Amino acid sequence: MATIYLSPSLQPYNSYVGGGNEQEYMNLVADAMEPYLRTNGIAFTRNRIGMTLGEVIRDSNKGDYDLHLAIHSNAAPESLSGQLQGTDVYYYPYSSRGKRAAMLIAENFKKIYPDPSKVQARPTTTLAEITKTNAPAVLIEVAYHDNSEDAEWIRTHVQEIAKNLVESLTMYFGVPFISPPQPERVGVVRTMGGNLNIRRRPTTDSEIVGQIPNGAETRIFGETGGWYVTRYGNTTGYVRGDYIEIVR
Repeated sequence: MATIYLSPSLQPYNSYVGGGNEQEYMNLVADAMEPYLRTNGIAFTRNRIGMTLGEVIRDSNKGDYDLHLAIHSNAAPESLSGQLQGTDVYYYPYSSRGKRAAMLIAENFKKIYPDPSKVQARPTTTLAEITKTNAPAVLIEVAYHDNSEDAEWIRTHVQEIAKNLVESLTMYFGVPFISPPQPERVGVVRTMGGNLNIRRRPTTDSEIVGQIPNGAETRIFGETGGWYVTRYGNTTGYVRGDYIEIVR
């Protein structure tokens, strides 16, 4: 299954009009994303408050991630302070996967941002989290924190932003979006004696990425269309629900 590096802003000095700051609210968005990511079987590593940008990039580059997702809010140049609004989704122009992810995220974000015409996907060759990461990368500036309307929209839509971003990730990875988040459960495999296949997607013709022995316990994170999102050992994927007995 998919794995991402989740990188909310580490900039507490960027104050919001009306209270709060960029680090605070972008980390609240990331906090709200985590239950959705688990339920949808998307593994993640997250940066840590106190890291520098260079440390974040090195940490991301230590892993083998399918996407590096940086989450920020924006501020206008001093001459336009407070006057700009909207969402910018940045990608490296020479990364086809990064561009595809950015386009999907921008298009989906139009469903929740008050003025969809102000949501844009933009190429960049200057943002380090886009150009220096090994994984395909996207950096979203969700709105302008120096604009009173945008800042208030962020403060009052943290959960909606989080849900929308994870939905975009499931679109990018080609799996169903499971909402609301579901509590983790434990199931036991009940077959006629053979192993139960773990598949990349919830279809019987999808790639087999692992197997679970009959009688073994496995962690269950979500359910969709008769399939369970499970993790057995280090393998995450989908298993047929009719071969799983939920025990707790």
